[in-house]
Amino acid sequence: MSEIPVQAHQARVPVETVGRDTWHDSLWHNSLPGSIYDYIKVASFSIGPDGLIDQWSLRAEELFGLSPAQAVGRDPVDAFMPAELRSAGHRRMAEILDGKEWTGLIPFRIPGGDGAHGVAEIYVMPTRTESAERAALCVVVDVRALRRIESDLAASQAIFGQSPFGFLLFGTDLTVQRANRRFATVFGGAAEDHRGRTVHDYLPAHEADRMAEALRRVLETGDSVNDLQITGAAPGSRENRHWSINLYRVHGGSGRPVGVAGIGIDVTRRHLAAREAAGVRRNLALLNEAGHRIGNSLDLETTARELLDVAVPGFCDLAAVDLYQGLLLGDDDRPARPQGPGVPSLPGQGPGRAPSAPLRRVAFASAVSDAPLSGPGALVSVGEIHRYPAGSPGAIALRTARPRLLEGGGPESGDLVQSTLVVPLVAHDTVVGLARFSRTKGSEPFGERDRAVAVELAARAAVCIDNARLYRREHERALILQRSLLPPGDPEAAGLDIACRYLPGNAATEVGGDWFDVIELPGHRTALVVGDVMGRGLRAAVAMGELRTAVRTLALLDLEPAEVLTALDEIARGLGAPGGSQQASRAALHSRDADRSEVYLATCVYAVYDPVTRRCTIANAGHMPPVLVEPKEEGAPARPGLLLEIPTGLPLGVGGEPFEEVEVELPEGALLALYTDGLVESRDHPLEEGLRGLRDALADPSRPLEEVCDRVLNTLDTRHGEDDIALLMARVQGLPVDAVGDWQLPREARSVGRARELARAKLPAWGLEGLLDTTELLVSELVTNALRYGEGEIRLRLLLDRTLVCEVWDANLVQPRRRRARDTDEGGRGLQLVGLLSAGWGTRRTHRGKTVWFELPLPGAVAESVTELSAEQLLSMYG
Repeated sequence: MSEIPVQAHQARVPVETVGRDTWHDSLWHNSLPGSIYDYIKVASFSIGPDGLIDQWSLRAEELFGLSPAQAVGRDPVDAFMPAELRSAGHRRMAEILDGKEWTGLIPFRIPGGDGAHGVAEIYVMPTRTESAERAALCVVVDVRALRRIESDLAASQAIFGQSPFGFLLFGTDLTVQRANRRFATVFGGAAEDHRGRTVHDYLPAHEADRMAEALRRVLETGDSVNDLQITGAAPGSRENRHWSINLYRVHGGSGRPVGVAGIGIDVTRRHLAAREAAGVRRNLALLNEAGHRIGNSLDLETTARELLDVAVPGFCDLAAVDLYQGLLLGDDDRPARPQGPGVPSLPGQGPGRAPSAPLRRVAFASAVSDAPLSGPGALVSVGEIHRYPAGSPGAIALRTARPRLLEGGGPESGDLVQSTLVVPLVAHDTVVGLARFSRTKGSEPFGERDRAVAVELAARAAVCIDNARLYRREHERALILQRSLLPPGDPEAAGLDIACRYLPGNAATEVGGDWFDVIELPGHRTALVVGDVMGRGLRAAVAMGELRTAVRTLALLDLEPAEVLTALDEIARGLGAPGGSQQASRAALHSRDADRSEVYLATCVYAVYDPVTRRCTIANAGHMPPVLVEPKEEGAPARPGLLLEIPTGLPLGVGGEPFEEVEVELPEGALLALYTDGLVESRDHPLEEGLRGLRDALADPSRPLEEVCDRVLNTLDTRHGEDDIALLMARVQGLPVDAVGDWQLPREARSVGRARELARAKLPAWGLEGLLDTTELLVSELVTNALRYGEGEIRLRLLLDRTLVCEVWDANLVQPRRRRARDTDEGGRGLQLVGLLSAGWGTRRTHRGKTVWFELPLPGAVAESVTELSAEQLLSMYG
């Protein structure tokens, strides 16, 4: 009986003509453990013609628990079936032996009561022996094993088929062996239609390659893959979906790999939510970065570049900024607001007109190329002036002051760009320019959130640009004011060689309040002034101008240096109070008013040099000490400058303390340097080091004075951009002895004639014969007044330098006053005559009385005095 299948198989062998040996080997190889037969427990036995068991398989022994010796030769019906079923069993056995096949379920039990029992599914096939007698072959399966298999298959089918996630089973060749309904719902067709496909049938090439590589790795190593992110589109859809794929290797009963199972979860919503959150975080970080990086400079172009440094590449791939040309040139004319509520005003635009004002491209940035955007209206290089065509997105954005979003490029973008945001720069209801942000193809196009971010970026930049514009306007005005208040050209002074330098701070710093001045005083004396108003900006420049004007006014009064600083202190205290110094003094008594008063403080050094005596009287109000460099003796080494020990009073505007003055004799050829703190002060080194460097730089005063100035600025680490620098240098020359005529006159009438004789004798020696008559007349008038109204001895002094100066001294402190004489008065017209014939006259107090002086220009000077009076001038004296 067992030979029948073998004979049948042997009969088929000759049919194969190709690969016979290979087929023969594969046909007769041993089946590995874990085959289906191991699970369903198939057993067999045969029944002979006599109805008794004649063969018993080993599987039957395992199933029924009987050895061949116990089973062979027994009636199967009597041995295994209950007594009440035996009669029916004998009838069925007879039918089988008559040649009828039969399949059915048969309860069985093992004799002895303790053996196996259950229900077996049996398939009985009629057979014949060698002698042609009828027999039967029985194949038996344990129904309990089948039921367990059916239950497992049902559970597996429920899990596989009813899963809400896509489920695939890949074979060892990485083709789909089975797909569930959820997967078929997403990718179309029935579940069976996907059998034999590969991942390349569902995904883009690059994603399919990643998936196939993961499948091979899982199949080879057995290591599972969790949360593999795959992107692709479902059939018939252009929208990309995102899946999270989990892969694990599947094994058969024998433990060998039979494939890879894959579970796919659609995480598109989760991905979109994560991308949304990442976009929000990115935008917040971008705005935070913008707050730190935009507006660090008060320069318009730099602020525009700072905006693009933030935007590219963090927000876009290409960006440009255009500002109105009038704004860059300082044209601050503001036209009427365009009609309509909420519409900002546009420079160069009237109501209802298109924005015709030109713009300048001030900044451009690109993450993909250095070339500007291509297309009409976009071929604009940095620094070029242009206009947007009417009706273009740029023109509309400027006119409406609202952003414009262009999808898929636009008339102002080339093929490279797929999305552009055109955003006006609006600050304080004024459009100052336009910003363009573009993303190239391959980047995510702009959305509504991006529009809001672009508007916020543009608004922050616009405010900073407008602040820079306002600062530039104030800085330029303050600089113009400051320079207008400085001495024009090269200052000149009697008995002094003057050189000066003024270096304003750079554009990154505000205008300061530094100033210097050279003031001509009577008697060929010169006032040298250097000051510094504390603070910066336009107010400091205005305060400097007021103090400089006050110094010049006080200098005309010919006050002593300490008196000048005392008066300046009162003026400085009154600068911050609307009512002047008196109001400031009252405010100081009431702290509440004092808090509201603006405080202006300044430092100043005021020096008066007399070229006749070569003495310099100096007073200091909290300023840097002057430096004196004595002339170098021949053959001696150069000596550094000396800081003059002058009492440093309180700064101007503080009040409460008197100022002291010191008189210093300056040797011929000596160098005196006055300066502001910007020359010697720096954050990088202490003040003492700066002062020492200045003294060393002035060590050789014999050089030309202009060269000495340049050497000081080039030697010292001045950090010119940090603060303004004022440097005033004077080399002492003095008046020659033969340029001075000085006489003492007794207090008697004949001194008038003596004074005329002295003048008549001195002027020809100086070559001033042309001034002889005028000088005699005016000297006679001044000496006569000194005799008539003065006291003590009279002193007459003639000084020759760029002009001729005559001084008459007496001991009376009462200063003469020019008045108009009545027709009947016999006198009182002397000072009128002096005023008409001289270039200037005046009076000043001295330590021992007063001095009255007049000045005559030298012959050939541009502005000559009137030496001959007309009839109208003579008649005016008698009024």
